[in-house]
Order: sequence, then C-alpha cells, then structure tokens
Amino acid sequence: MLDITPLTVGQMATHCYVVTDPSTHECVIIDPGDDAEYISEMVSRQNAQPTMIVATHGHFDHIMAAFALQLAYKIPVAMHPEDIFLVDRMRSTAQHFLGLSEIDPEPSITVALENRSSVAVGREQLVVVHTPGHTPGSICLYGKKNNVLFCGDTIFDEGAIGSVDHAYSSRESIRKSIKKILAYPESTRLLPGHGEETTVGRASAFHVQ
Repeated sequence: MLDITPLTVGQMATHCYVVTDPSTHECVIIDPGDDAEYISEMVSRQNAQPTMIVATHGHFDHIMAAFALQLAYKIPVAMHPEDIFLVDRMRSTAQHFLGLSEIDPEPSITVALENRSSVAVGREQLVVVHTPGHTPGSICLYGKKNNVLFCGDTIFDEGAIGSVDHAYSSRESIRKSIKKILAYPESTRLLPGHGEETTVGRASAFHVQ
C-alpha cells in the first residue's frame, strides 16, 4: 500500500499529491502546482526520496513548482507528450491569469507517459490512463492496491468535469474519458486536481452512461 499525502498549493488551490512507498521511502510528486518550498518540507517530514514528478496535464497551475523541484532533487518530470505545448506557455499563461511578475522557468519534460504505461513508486506501480478532453494530453494515474485514481482536472466531486472551453479541448473526448473512469469499481477513490475527493460510485450518480 502507498502512503498518499495531499497538499493544497497556489492561488488556484491545486491539489498536489506526494505518493510514497513506505517500504522504500521513495516517492512521486503529482501536480506540484506551486510552492516548491512547502512541498519539499512535507517530503522531508516524511523522510521520503522523490524519484519523479508527474503532471496530470500541462496547465500552469499544476506545474509551476516543477522546475524548482526538478532542480532540487535532480529527478525527471513526466507527462503525456500531447500537453508539452502547454508547458511551453506556462509562464505567459500564469502571468496572464495570476498577475505574477516573477515565475520560475518551465520544467524540462524528460519522460513521455503513454496510455497503459506505468510510473514506479518504490516497489509499487501507478498505471497511466490517457483521459483527453480537458487537454489533449490529460492523464489519470491508477493505483490498484490502494484502489485510487488521481484524476487531475478530468472529473470532480458532484458531477463536475474539466472545462472544455479552450480551442484544444474536446467535449466528445472528455465524455469518453469520463466513461472510462466510471468503468472502475464503484469504491475507487477519485482524487482530483481541485476540490473534494469522491468515488466512482458517487460520481456515477451524476453521469448517465
């Protein structure tokens, strides 16, 4: 079983997750949206050793601390290749939406995650599930032993779904992605990029299949 520590970071209240194998103390940092110092402090408190940073998608509010953490721990940053174009826009987009004048550089994406590939967390594995719609390269990460799905901005509590009002978004794609997510067992915990966690069972009540 993996230990999961949720952290809420940045002006957009993004959920960053530190996922640790307690037997090896190795951890993966999912969606470091901001405040690298705070994330590093929590990693240190757990005596954990980061091995990778994973972004569920390329929006700035999920990757703003990735460069600093990548530099500090000398670890790769992984995401789906179809969202790399969003990483290239990170600084300008963050300046536009947040009005910040000083923003870290964009992280270097060194690992491409494809559907059904896996991310090692110590002796455990998280399976990559490609769930496009909100962005072309949106992914979820499924931990079978923990019965948990890190779902980024694809699905939220009370039936909400990720916005599809961008030129690169797709309502049809996110509909198919939601259907894929709701095929998991009803007890599967859904840990989103914002807001409260839910389960597949609760989410299913809001989505007619």
